[in-house]
Amino acid sequence: MGTDGGADHTSPSLDLPPPTIPPNVKVVREDLPNRSIITRPGFGTSGKRISLLANHFKVSITNPDETFYQYSVAISFEDNKAVESKVLGRKVIDKLYQTYSSELAGKRFAYDGDASLYTVGPLPQNNLEYTVVLEESIAKCSGNPSDNGTQIESYKRSKSSLHSKTFKVEISYAAKVPLNSISHALQKADPEKAQDALRVLDIVLRQDAAKRGCLLVGQSFFHDDSRTFTDVGGGVTGVRGFHSSFRPTLSGLSLNMDASTTLILTPGPVVDFLLVNQNVKETRYIDWAKAKKMLKNMRVKARHNNMEFKIAGLSEKPCNQQLFSIKVNSGGSPGGDGETVEITVYDYFVKHRNIELISSSYMPCIDVGKPKRPIYLPIELCSLVSLQRYTKALSVTQRASLVEKSRQKPPEKIRVVTDAIKNSHYDENPVLVACGISVEKHLSQLDGRILDAPKLKVGNSEDCLPQNGRWNFNNKKLLNPSQIDHWALVNFSARADCSHLSRELINCGRNKGIHIERPYAIFEEDPQYRKASPVTRVEKMVEHITATLPGPPEFLLCVLPERKNCDLYGPWKRKCLCNLGIVTQCVSPIKINDQYLTNVLLKMNSKLGGINSLLAIENSRRIPLITDKPTMILGMDVSHGSPGRSDIPSIAAVVGSRSWPLISRYRAAVRTQSSRVEMIESLFKPLANGEDDGIMRELLKDFYETSNGRKPTQIIIFRDGVSESQFTQVIDIELNQIIKAYQHLGETEIPKFTVIVAQKNHHTRLFQATAAENVPPGTVVDTNIVHPTNYDFYMCSQAGKIGTSRPAHYHVLLDEIGFSPDDMQNLIHSLSYVYQRSTTAISIVAPVCYAHLAAQQMSQFIKFEDSSEQKNTTTGGSIPFPELPRLHKNVAGSMFFC
Repeated sequence: MGTDGGADHTSPSLDLPPPTIPPNVKVVREDLPNRSIITRPGFGTSGKRISLLANHFKVSITNPDETFYQYSVAISFEDNKAVESKVLGRKVIDKLYQTYSSELAGKRFAYDGDASLYTVGPLPQNNLEYTVVLEESIAKCSGNPSDNGTQIESYKRSKSSLHSKTFKVEISYAAKVPLNSISHALQKADPEKAQDALRVLDIVLRQDAAKRGCLLVGQSFFHDDSRTFTDVGGGVTGVRGFHSSFRPTLSGLSLNMDASTTLILTPGPVVDFLLVNQNVKETRYIDWAKAKKMLKNMRVKARHNNMEFKIAGLSEKPCNQQLFSIKVNSGGSPGGDGETVEITVYDYFVKHRNIELISSSYMPCIDVGKPKRPIYLPIELCSLVSLQRYTKALSVTQRASLVEKSRQKPPEKIRVVTDAIKNSHYDENPVLVACGISVEKHLSQLDGRILDAPKLKVGNSEDCLPQNGRWNFNNKKLLNPSQIDHWALVNFSARADCSHLSRELINCGRNKGIHIERPYAIFEEDPQYRKASPVTRVEKMVEHITATLPGPPEFLLCVLPERKNCDLYGPWKRKCLCNLGIVTQCVSPIKINDQYLTNVLLKMNSKLGGINSLLAIENSRRIPLITDKPTMILGMDVSHGSPGRSDIPSIAAVVGSRSWPLISRYRAAVRTQSSRVEMIESLFKPLANGEDDGIMRELLKDFYETSNGRKPTQIIIFRDGVSESQFTQVIDIELNQIIKAYQHLGETEIPKFTVIVAQKNHHTRLFQATAAENVPPGTVVDTNIVHPTNYDFYMCSQAGKIGTSRPAHYHVLLDEIGFSPDDMQNLIHSLSYVYQRSTTAISIVAPVCYAHLAAQQMSQFIKFEDSSEQKNTTTGGSIPFPELPRLHKNVAGSMFFC
């Protein structure tokens, strides 16, 4: 067993040295020093030089002294009701320009679709007001609402008319945005002032894409072109498009152009969508309650009149039973001032509109009306319009399909991106032309460096030198293997041969140095419970285990029936880790071989306190600036629910290194917090009794207890998932919370901090200039395409085998410890090799990956559907959320997330 804790580890009750003040008094100094984001201290030099290309296109500005004039825009209907639709707003502004161009001195607009409009140079007046008339050809409505408010969609096909709408547009001067602020920022003066000008240039790109009928998602644009569509299943389609944004770099202004993919609802008949979405073959099997929820707010086009509508819901009765009232003339035809009769939607369309309905009779109608004034359409007449974003969470199968179908090898990515820049015709955009802005058509050339892979130490004091970012344990043993004496195997899968699995696992463990006794028992699930709820199935299995075993086992190996998204996973993990305090490993083997079993053993050994491998410099205590002083490394991440799900809390996870001077062992602390909030709320959490129940207290105590009573004098923070606009919040909010937690423990000497943001979601890609392969692992770039003043760099630590590798983008916000650029980059590179779950270098530092895993696993503990019924809730959000259960003391210090 490892010396730094495991399944049998119990957190001692020993606290940090007692503070000099009463323990129940909250003591937090508010006079925290102001910290600002640092600038680049220099450049790295270590590693082998490599010639690279990047998807950044050089931008030239020949009229840098031009000024953008910003105007506030208010668009309203005739009744003064504000126009909220961005699509309609753009149409109104386009019509405004066409109608009043001469009065506006011919100035072309850059309109953001909302409330701001920009011109190059001023408009003739600071305050302007115009009337704009939009004419649209629409079908003439001849239907009359009945007394009860119900209405059938009764549009005549025979006639159409030009329907006019009048809008009022008010334009008022707001501010000047000088274009030369970009030049000043590139020359390292006032970089913040350049953000407004860059925002205007990005708005120009968005407007350009909007005029071409694109779907806009941030700075990514997607055409309605079926050649770019790829089906990912379940009625969801991936659509390929482009990301395009201006970025200030060390070598000047550049346009970052990248291939991008988003998800849309598969366009076409609504019935076809529901069949594939619910995975049924016939309409009679459609779950209409589920369909109603799914279809709400989708846009459809009606086949019989070619009009678009937004779905409000479904009718309560089938089409051939849903009645509505309508006035008929003396000949029995709809219209006129005759008598009011009741008629079904089906009969109306078939008999009075002569529209053949084949399958609608027994299906509900689509309601496209208002709450008190429904308008019903037979479902088979409706088709989903194209380019409607799909924002719900994908299934595992859908995600795998999307990843597979959207991959592009480096040569293909280069071709697609260069074709996109040529086809964009940005050089013809009137606003960009007025500024003298031109964009080169070839990728940027730059030099990078390839850092040497760190040497690893494995069992029997053997050295292991990774090759191309990979290594293995063939004929090798784990550095510090666990011993598993008392364990059991639990089987929820009817098809698994657990006797064979346990024998092979024991044999593979022996080869890797892990001594595993035969399992005490193999617990098969009672078939009578297989159709029970997941919680019941877990409870019954645990009752069976506790009644059979003489005492708590060290370890439980659990065989699940599905590999991904098994509904047993959350209840099982919660029961074992929170209630029983037993480390568990879940598997669902398809093919049992040495590679599979080795991967399972790597996870098991880490969870049980063993160590698979260490960095050689870690093993010999020679890590620059870390070995000399007690240093804690934190990985921080916040995981959010699907967009639009405000009923699901966000999950904040922080992992902290333990057993200094090691940097390969971590403990996790996880909390729920307000939905969609990115800043971590529970780093410091003072209670009414003066105690601190925050994340940092838990991790600081653990560091102290596992590091021979040493307190960290240096803390390195890796923060994942924040954008550049949130960097100052990381320093001002999160770092200050960490300091307050440290002070609350009675400490007066604050550690030195180094704060690094790790970004994965960006659009910079690196390519080898002389090869059609991905850049080699260890490639780092800190020149040319990096920020002109801030301390950032790109690193591709992983070996990309499929598609095009995405480098991690690291931003050093603070460095009080004082790493040199080479030491900083080598530390980060090395932290990509300490991930205990695998034998490959990973794309981002291990602490960040561990934080993500911990948040992901513990989010499964909560049954979110019942959150409103939970009594134990967090505060601070408008919706109460369930608290995560705390881990049992026996496993709290384990790497349960591995």
